[in-house]
Amino acid sequence: MLPPAAVQRLMPFDITLQPVKVLIDGHESEGRLIFADDQLAAVIVRLDGQAHATEHKGHWHLEAGFGRCEARIAPPAFTALEDAEAWVRQRLAGDA
Repeated sequence: MLPPAAVQRLMPFDITLQPVKVLIDGHESEGRLIFADDQLAAVIVRLDGQAHATEHKGHWHLEAGFGRCEARIAPPAFTALEDAEAWVRQRLAGDA
């Protein structure tokens, strides 16, 4: 995986992350809608529920990806929002 700065240079997409509340496992979770040039590319949710393992709490999980950001097998988790943004850029560049 390329460093976030290198991925940003490759893809001139305007990536924005919009905060949103997402209902997961019966409780409200912090989420982000990730847009690429005003088009919804992915939805990520912060793992903070009781069902999540301690080592995963605080990470961000891909709940839904669209187009090149779709991940049918083993959706990724990210330790930081910047990692999720870099992943979206890399997928849109066709590098994954």
